Amino acid sequence: MPAYVISEIEITDTNAFKEYTTLSPPSVEKYGGRFLARGGSLEVLEGDWSPKRLAILEFPDVRSAKAWVDSAEYSPARQVRQRSAIARIVAVEGVPDH
Repeated sequence: MPAYVISEIEITDTNAFKEYTTLSPPSVEKYGGRFLARGGSLEVLEGDWSPKRLAILEFPDVRSAKAWVDSAEYSPARQVRQRSAIARIVAVEGVPDH
Protein backbone atom coordinates (compact mmCIF):
# COMPACT_ATOMS: atom_id res chain seq x y z
CA MET A 1 0.00 0.00 0.00
CA PRO A 2 1.49 3.37 -0.93
CA ALA A 3 2.52 5.83 1.75
CA TYR A 4 2.79 9.58 1.57
CA VAL A 5 5.29 11.77 3.39
CA ILE A 6 3.88 15.24 3.96
CA SER A 7 6.29 17.96 5.02
CA GLU A 8 5.35 21.43 6.20
CA ILE A 9 8.47 23.56 5.91
CA GLU A 10 9.36 27.08 6.94
CA ILE A 11 12.68 28.02 5.38
CA THR A 12 14.92 30.04 7.70
CA ASP A 13 18.04 30.15 5.48
CA THR A 14 17.18 30.28 1.78
CA ASN A 15 20.73 29.86 0.51
CA ALA A 16 21.41 26.79 2.65
CA PHE A 17 18.02 25.27 1.80
CA LYS A 18 18.91 25.36 -1.91
CA GLU A 19 21.56 22.75 -1.12
CA TYR A 20 18.86 20.55 0.43
CA THR A 21 16.79 20.68 -2.76
CA THR A 22 19.71 19.23 -4.71
CA LEU A 23 20.82 16.68 -2.09
CA SER A 24 17.46 15.07 -1.26
CA PRO A 25 16.07 13.82 -4.63
CA PRO A 26 18.65 11.05 -5.24
CA SER A 27 18.00 9.58 -1.79
CA VAL A 28 14.22 9.73 -2.31
CA GLU A 29 14.55 7.84 -5.59
CA LYS A 30 16.85 5.21 -4.07
CA TYR A 31 14.08 4.24 -1.62
CA GLY A 32 11.41 4.06 -4.31
CA GLY A 33 9.97 7.50 -3.62
CA ARG A 34 8.96 10.35 -5.85
CA PHE A 35 7.90 13.93 -5.34
CA LEU A 36 4.22 14.68 -5.97
CA ALA A 37 4.39 18.30 -4.81
CA ARG A 38 7.42 20.31 -3.85
CA GLY A 39 7.08 23.92 -2.78
CA GLY A 40 4.55 24.95 -5.41
CA SER A 41 1.97 27.62 -4.78
CA LEU A 42 -0.76 26.63 -2.37
CA GLU A 43 -4.18 27.91 -1.47
CA VAL A 44 -5.94 27.50 1.86
CA LEU A 45 -9.40 26.08 1.19
CA GLU A 46 -10.70 25.93 4.74
CA GLY A 47 -9.53 26.65 8.26
CA ASP A 48 -6.61 28.69 9.49
CA TRP A 49 -3.71 26.44 8.45
CA SER A 50 -1.38 28.52 6.33
CA PRO A 51 1.87 26.64 5.70
CA LYS A 52 4.75 28.49 4.07
CA ARG A 53 5.82 25.50 1.96
CA LEU A 54 4.63 21.92 1.51
CA ALA A 55 6.21 18.85 -0.01
CA ILE A 56 4.40 15.59 -0.67
CA LEU A 57 6.33 12.42 -1.48
CA GLU A 58 4.99 9.02 -2.42
CA PHE A 59 6.73 5.80 -1.36
CA PRO A 60 5.78 2.16 -1.97
CA ASP A 61 4.88 1.78 1.73
CA VAL A 62 5.48 3.30 5.18
CA ARG A 63 8.45 0.99 5.75
CA SER A 64 10.19 2.46 2.68
CA ALA A 65 9.42 6.02 3.83
CA LYS A 66 10.88 5.31 7.28
CA ALA A 67 13.93 3.62 5.76
CA TRP A 68 14.53 6.73 3.61
CA VAL A 69 14.24 9.16 6.56
CA ASP A 70 16.71 7.13 8.60
CA SER A 71 19.10 6.32 5.73
CA ALA A 72 22.76 7.21 5.38
CA GLU A 73 21.94 8.52 1.90
CA TYR A 74 19.43 11.07 3.23
CA SER A 75 21.46 12.03 6.31
CA PRO A 76 23.51 14.84 4.68
CA ALA A 77 20.37 16.41 3.20
CA ARG A 78 18.52 16.02 6.49
CA GLN A 79 21.29 17.82 8.35
CA VAL A 80 21.14 20.72 5.88
CA ARG A 81 17.35 20.88 6.21
CA GLN A 82 17.53 20.89 9.98
CA ARG A 83 19.93 23.84 9.87
CA SER A 84 18.01 25.82 7.25
CA ALA A 85 14.34 25.19 7.98
CA ILE A 86 11.71 24.33 10.56
CA ALA A 87 9.82 21.23 9.49
CA ARG A 88 6.88 19.10 10.54
CA ILE A 89 6.88 15.75 8.74
CA VAL A 90 4.40 12.89 8.82
CA ALA A 91 3.89 9.65 6.92
CA VAL A 92 0.40 8.45 6.12
CA GLU A 93 -0.75 5.23 4.51
CA GLY A 94 -2.62 5.54 1.26
CA VAL A 95 -5.87 3.76 0.54
CA PRO A 96 -5.74 0.28 -1.00
CA ASP A 97 -6.55 -0.09 -4.68
CA HIS A 98 -10.06 -1.31 -5.31
